[in-house]
Amino acid sequence: MGTPRPFVNNDEMHIKSDDQAHENDLVARNVRRFRLERAMSLGELSRRSGLSKQTLSKIERGSGNPTVETLSLLGSALDVPARRLLTEWGTPVYVQRQAEGEWAQAPNWSERVLDETYGSGYVRTLVLRLERGDKDPQPVGPHAAGTLHHLYVVTGKLRTGPLNEPVDLAAGDFVRFPGDTPHRHICLSERVVAHMVTTVPQVRQFGPTVTKGGAPAARV
Repeated sequence: MGTPRPFVNNDEMHIKSDDQAHENDLVARNVRRFRLERAMSLGELSRRSGLSKQTLSKIERGSGNPTVETLSLLGSALDVPARRLLTEWGTPVYVQRQAEGEWAQAPNWSERVLDETYGSGYVRTLVLRLERGDKDPQPVGPHAAGTLHHLYVVTGKLRTGPLNEPVDLAAGDFVRFPGDTPHRHICLSERVVAHMVTTVPQVRQFGPTVTKGGAPAARV
């Protein structure tokens, strides 16, 4: 658990950045996400980091202006490198409902943009078929840091996403959520068919994902 540190108040100091508001929002999302993943209250994070609950509350609202020292204390308390608090590992869950989708029309075709992500790495595309069972399926363990799942429901209804932030989806709905935290897919109708794309940034090496018989080698 560690020895509680003396309280530090850095409300008057901030990250020096070309886009301070963006950086503060990014830190806010990541701190809240890592804290919730560890089932840690603000009080417990305060005790471990030595930062006051008031300071932590401001940071999670995106108005805390944390210093480098504060980020270091938070990283230590959350057991993550401080740089991860300034990196888009903790991508928020993004949902686009069927009714919210906008279609671009052309003479012989139309398209609906679901989402856009940038970068390089490994991309896996698959069709996911689920059937309702007597028990909820076991959670899927976290994948490599920075993994994202992009899922579009073709038919049926399902509950999916991180264990601490699941969303219910119906046909035509789209969600993007981080795959580097435990997550789960639960069939809410008799059957579900969904299209899912998994993106993993900066993958140095990986084994085959499909066997010679065409069966998947690993569950995503």
